[in-house]
Amino acid sequence: MFDIFLRKLKLTFTDPEIRKRIFVVIAALAFFRFLAAIPIPGVNHARLAEFFANNQFMGLLNIFSGGGLAHLSVMMLGVAPYINASIIMQVATIVFPKVKEAYFEEGEAGRTKFIQWSRILTIPLAIAQGIGFLILLQNQGILPHLGLLQFSANVALVAGGSFLLTWVGELITEFGIGNGVSLIIFAGIVASLPSSVSHALYVATSSDIPSYLGFLAISLGVIYAVVVVSDAERSLPIAYARAQRGDAMQQGAATYLPIRILQAGVIPIIFALSLLLLPQMALSMLSAVGVAGVASVSAWYASFVANPWQYGALYFLLVIVFTYFYTAITFDPKRISEDLQKSGAFIPGVRPGNETEKYVNAVVNRVTLPGAVFLGLIAVAPFIIQGLTGITTFLIGGTALLIVVQVVLELVLKIDAQISLREY
Repeated sequence: MFDIFLRKLKLTFTDPEIRKRIFVVIAALAFFRFLAAIPIPGVNHARLAEFFANNQFMGLLNIFSGGGLAHLSVMMLGVAPYINASIIMQVATIVFPKVKEAYFEEGEAGRTKFIQWSRILTIPLAIAQGIGFLILLQNQGILPHLGLLQFSANVALVAGGSFLLTWVGELITEFGIGNGVSLIIFAGIVASLPSSVSHALYVATSSDIPSYLGFLAISLGVIYAVVVVSDAERSLPIAYARAQRGDAMQQGAATYLPIRILQAGVIPIIFALSLLLLPQMALSMLSAVGVAGVASVSAWYASFVANPWQYGALYFLLVIVFTYFYTAITFDPKRISEDLQKSGAFIPGVRPGNETEKYVNAVVNRVTLPGAVFLGLIAVAPFIIQGLTGITTFLIGGTALLIVVQVVLELVLKIDAQISLREY
């Protein structure tokens, strides 16, 4: 086993094609980190640090910005607008038959069209999110109140930065290894670790050592759990009927249909974060234009978000709901039933057609529940630890751990696939 690992490791760095792809990834991520260090004009860094220290929710949003939000860089929106656009397009496959036909039935051309629509939708979403964030930050005293022309320039700057970063992510996907958007988020999380470690060591006291050791043990346990659950699946047995091929009778084969526990990945967390952020952004925009009664509602919502138990409970429930919702979008038991019937396959003991659809749907619902609960616990782990220990300084949260582990697993599989291709 160790000899195989060494051979693959050697091939990774000696094969010109794999080496070129790795170089593309490194160069693109270095370009992203360079841009993420350029702040927009007029930032009050002391007020910004205080705001992030007292707002765990903004720390979670910073994960999906690739670390740019914490410094209010030109990349402060990160790839979040593109992710939200992709989610909206996937939801549109349920509402609009034309979108569903393009995504599922037109093959590679349909996928290309679907991605192009997502890119176009990214532009208005980036502008809207830029306006909401900048108004929110102005109301918090982090940014100065600017005139219309200067404010519009900042909106164009952060929206353009998000679209540029989306393009960089697509370059990584096409010419590098792995998913570009995931790698950008991964790079932002990893880049924040040195400063987080140094800050945690600076503020730590002798009485905090047991808490930090406990947090380290929990982190290792979460990593192990994520690795196990990410690869866990429920295998439905599939059998093929015997078929006549000329004068010979072909024996039916047997295989299985894998149903993953974490079918939705981290998308439900993004759904939940977007929904929880929407009221805060909307209230900030309404208060900026002087709508009566908004200030009291905004203060109530701010106090609700500040309570880790209330906010964590709502966050947990939303993650579970969106896990089922996204699984229903991406996993279609009816289509699976039709495909099995067309290929002459069936689930032993289950009649083809509607009975197979109902059976697969029931299995998916049962399998999704433990995955949804696990995803919810991962999402609210920082709030639970904060409520129990009072520690607000985390080296890396549960959501960040989930993303890091899943990206590393995916990257290893992609590299292994490239190596296997070269060996063959």
